[in-house]
Amino acid sequence: MDIRLLRSSDLPLIQHANLENLPENYFMKYYLYHALSWPQLSYVAVDVSRPKKTPYDYPKIVGYVLAKMEEEPTDGIQHGHITSLSVMRTHRKLGIAEKLMRQSQLAMVETFGAKYVSLHVRVSNKAAIHLYSKTLGFDREKIEEKYYADGEDAHCMKLDLSSIKEQVAAFAGGPESEDDASEAEDEGEPVGDVGKAGDEGKQIPSRPKETKRKVKVGRPLGVAGLVEKDESKHP
Repeated sequence: MDIRLLRSSDLPLIQHANLENLPENYFMKYYLYHALSWPQLSYVAVDVSRPKKTPYDYPKIVGYVLAKMEEEPTDGIQHGHITSLSVMRTHRKLGIAEKLMRQSQLAMVETFGAKYVSLHVRVSNKAAIHLYSKTLGFDREKIEEKYYADGEDAHCMKLDLSSIKEQVAAFAGGPESEDDASEAEDEGEPVGDVGKAGDEGKQIPSRPKETKRKVKVGRPLGVAGLVEKDESKHP
């Protein structure tokens, strides 16, 4: 099984998986909206055991996660949101959904510095609730009444991503703060002929420190108009 980034050529296949498995369905341009705006966050699971008879055969996609960053978070905190997660019935109980979710969460932290990730799940979907709460560690924040188009309530769930951020920093081996970064850039004592005892009275000019600037990444591409408002009550 191969977990990889969603490609534009995968969109018809993940729409098919969505129609097969979930009651919340979307127009093709809604998938395209995610793929164009946040190409780092959505992943597919491909069954690589399926033989390709020709170079033009489509991959066998057996699962996907469709994710985004909240463009205008009401709480003012940069965070991600899981729009849709689906695994074909023939490939369930193999840990695919968990792998897809963890890969997307990692990308949210690495690419956009997300503080947490949110999602909605039907109150009747016990299997999904178990995955989110027991396996992935999501907390139930509240119940949103009549969230879905058919009137069913939804659990609003949330996962703090600070532990993933710490793991990323530890793996990179980089400094945790700007003070640590300044120390890491210290080049130590002068070497060679410069700075020897015979150079009395000579002043060694210090190299000016480079000014560091924090740059916000992940600015949306401004294609929110692609979303059909009637696709579901809350996409």
